Amino acid sequence: MALKRQMKLGMSIRGLGYHVAAWRHPDVPVDGTVRFDHYVRSAQAAERGLCDMIFFADGIGIREKDEPKGSLARSGYEIVEMEPMTLLPALAAVTKHIGLVTTASTTYNEPYHIARKFATLDLISGGRAGWNIVTSWSDAEARNFNRAKHLDYDTRYERAAEFVEVVTGLWDSWEPDAFVYDRENSVFYDESKLHVLDHRGKHFQVKGPLSVACMPQGRPVLVQAGASEPGRQIAAQWAEVIYAVQDSIPAAQAYYRDVKGRMARFGRDWDDLKIMPALRPVVGRTRQEAQDKFDQLQALIDPLVGLARAYNELGDLSGYPIDGPVPDLEVEPQIRSAHERIMRRVRENNWTIRQLCEQLAGAGGFCVIGTASDIADVMEEWIDAEACDGFNITPTHLPSGCEDFVGFVTPELQRRGRFRTAYEGRTLRENLGLKPHVNRYVAQRTEAETRLASD
Repeated sequence: MALKRQMKLGMSIRGLGYHVAAWRHPDVPVDGTVRFDHYVRSAQAAERGLCDMIFFADGIGIREKDEPKGSLARSGYEIVEMEPMTLLPALAAVTKHIGLVTTASTTYNEPYHIARKFATLDLISGGRAGWNIVTSWSDAEARNFNRAKHLDYDTRYERAAEFVEVVTGLWDSWEPDAFVYDRENSVFYDESKLHVLDHRGKHFQVKGPLSVACMPQGRPVLVQAGASEPGRQIAAQWAEVIYAVQDSIPAAQAYYRDVKGRMARFGRDWDDLKIMPALRPVVGRTRQEAQDKFDQLQALIDPLVGLARAYNELGDLSGYPIDGPVPDLEVEPQIRSAHERIMRRVRENNWTIRQLCEQLAGAGGFCVIGTASDIADVMEEWIDAEACDGFNITPTHLPSGCEDFVGFVTPELQRRGRFRTAYEGRTLRENLGLKPHVNRYVAQRTEAETRLASD
């Protein structure tokens, strides 16, 4: 009998949860985004559930707009939160096994900053760091960094590709055994195993070497979330995990085959990349209990907040009948792939504006409501259809949504032989089943020695 394919799981614990009305739920601490204990509770729950990683999406500005007027003060969604590169080292101290992954922008950082920070996080956590590579997308962020407008689409992806090249080059500055610490002979490091990057490109000139070395993972795990054409190229070349957003098996299969099909040209194997779409489960002991949980949250959505969610991608719909059809407005979307995905679903389902707002505000994305068995059935179906390698869980509200998943769904997946019963490795890379990172200079020398021996 063939072994069942096991899945990888991430747990997103940003803010108060992924439903816009989460802050109004009676089980949610309204000030949780500025309380360390709130994040500790969710992180430790995810680790009890043996998740591969906790994941922090991040923005470097308040990207939500007050459109329609008055909606921002009602939303409570992504308004104030802790800076994750400060938060994650603190969470490393109160966890032991779970990976620590966060977003850092390639548009509003410099490569040396990112290389140094994530290398340090890997050291502090004992090999559990991961970098989610994004270009950022909003003018709100641009205005916080001396720009009136965000960089144009092509420029920011071109910059991102070079940015990742520089960061990964800096991470290889020191070979793993470079530091000999020989007190007797006064040799701190082996000079032959230090490498100066000296990168000179269109967007960056970075000398190096990096002033951090000897990371437990060799280098942090690279995560990527883009669905655009340039984003797929970056993922195929560099990413080891993709936080995907497809909400149907056919769409997920097409994305899975497309991105993984590009990897061979970069000398990468199919399994060098784990694709993990966002899944928003609402679980109950019965289907009715699960539906009641979801309906409770939906009833808490402020109408202005629902229209604000639609505004982000489709423009101002407040002047149209709320129960009328969704107009196809001429707008320049903030995220092209998101706009296309939303409009496709609008056309497929003939949604009214009210139905669209409800979907975007609460049921948007890949949302499954039911018992642990129902949710596990869906997850198995996706895995067996080769639509993904696992899932990034985006709870409706925190910490309860995380604890519900860990308490109900994780044991069901384990019972079915689909998920681990103990962490397999010491590092995030090991637990994800990724190959060990080999320093590029070690690889070059090994290849040269092998070639010489065969001559």
